[in-house]
Amino acid sequence: MKRREFVTAGVIGAAATSLAAPAVAQGIRQWNMVTAWPKNLPGPGVAAQMLADRITTLSGGRLEIKLHAAGELVPGRGVFDAVSEGTAELYHAVPAYWGSKSKGILLFGSQPFGLRADEQFGWLYHGGGQELYDEIYARFNLKPFLCGNSGPQWQGWFRDEINSLDDLKGLKFRTTGLASQMCSKIGMAVQAMGPRDMFQGLQTGALDAGEFIGPWTDSAVGFQQVAKNYYWPGVGEPSSAEECAVNANAYAELPDDLKQAVSFACESLYNPVWTEYTTKHAQALAHLVANEGVQVRKLPDDVVQAMGAAAVEIMDELAQDEDELVRRITENFLAYRDSVGPYMVYADNGQMNARSSVLGY
Repeated sequence: MKRREFVTAGVIGAAATSLAAPAVAQGIRQWNMVTAWPKNLPGPGVAAQMLADRITTLSGGRLEIKLHAAGELVPGRGVFDAVSEGTAELYHAVPAYWGSKSKGILLFGSQPFGLRADEQFGWLYHGGGQELYDEIYARFNLKPFLCGNSGPQWQGWFRDEINSLDDLKGLKFRTTGLASQMCSKIGMAVQAMGPRDMFQGLQTGALDAGEFIGPWTDSAVGFQQVAKNYYWPGVGEPSSAEECAVNANAYAELPDDLKQAVSFACESLYNPVWTEYTTKHAQALAHLVANEGVQVRKLPDDVVQAMGAAAVEIMDELAQDEDELVRRITENFLAYRDSVGPYMVYADNGQMNARSSVLGY
């Protein structure tokens, strides 16, 4: 994150010196996890601590994980490089932050008009996605795992009401990942920043709108205090996977049972994290509407259609990328999406539409 995360070279150097050689005493390894989040931020900050605790527990205490929030050892957006270089052993963040490393990485986090949380997990475990995930992160000396998902995100907080596509032209908007490319294609002025900077931007008018995650996390940051129009659906991120990446050298040095402890800790948290988001997002939204004057609004149809056309362009561009691995990732992703999507019309979509016709939700 950008907000005052500057750490002097001397501090980073000292951290690197102290962390590069993990302690091994009486069979106990001590690893440092750096995260992209403020300490215990509802949603991802909580999930990061859950992961650190679960790895420690599943290892029988032989692999102790100490969590360092964004800015404590390295900036939030610096965790990828820190773990790649061995300054820390593992990080908790989202793939959407690493598009500057490779555009192919972005598909493992969220995709405009793309996979839901369960489909995303299915792609990695049953559609060949994990092998490609491993291959692209190996370029950066990392071993990656998915370890949670926010579920459907929102289109975000808008200072003013949106009535048509024209209202988005030049609108200063915070988002990230492939969603930022989608919004840029329809004329929005996209900016990348952390949640606190987004709050300040909305407060001062430097931003017109922005999205972060969803009601539970967003209300903890306080966006409802500076923008009252909350728009859905968040077509830029139908789900957003959270990831743990481990320094590949440190991971290779683990005995097999501790490798399994790390792997299973990540895998076993995916559903608990996702369902906690779902439960607490619902509770938070009810509170925001009832008590804080938030207006829930639906994106106009012409906006959704324009975003959809932009999303198609993005996938076409990825499928023709100059990087052969990016092309293979895109081909594999599209094959899985197109094989599962038609079934969902009858399965999940059918069930939700039937329930809505009877119960109204």
